[in-house]
Amino acid sequence: MIKILNLISLWALPFLILLVLTIGVIRKVPVYEEFTHGAKDIEMLASAIAPLLKSCHIPADVLPLTIVRSLSGSAALGVFSDIANNLGPDSYATKLAAIMVGSSETTFYVLAVYFGAVKISKIRYALIVGLLADLVGIIAAVWVCNLMFG
Repeated sequence: MIKILNLISLWALPFLILLVLTIGVIRKVPVYEEFTHGAKDIEMLASAIAPLLKSCHIPADVLPLTIVRSLSGSAALGVFSDIANNLGPDSYATKLAAIMVGSSETTFYVLAVYFGAVKISKIRYALIVGLLADLVGIIAAVWVCNLMFG
């Protein structure tokens, strides 16, 4: 049973991506354009709350990382790489993003894979505690980055 769960967890994400792309092609949806439109929505959100983020010493460029980190480590790494490539390795945003990546976890992945591997179906408070821990990690990252580089 564990081998089956491992196999499912290994192929679930590639299968879902392929499924979305296939459905998009069948329905003649411009998949890439829709994807970039969704990314622009995150940018619009970042620009809308930029004053609040600035008062908390959080660059708007880091907002997508805070959203994606709990979902996917690979996506978070991609967002971090984009921040580092665009702003440079010595920028405040890159340093903050690096600390955030190191101080938070892919909560949904952990719940899906590890809880599934040991056959725990009722996650009870694990999701709330995991997301709260991610929030504390982000707040601590901002605090530490302000102390060291602010």
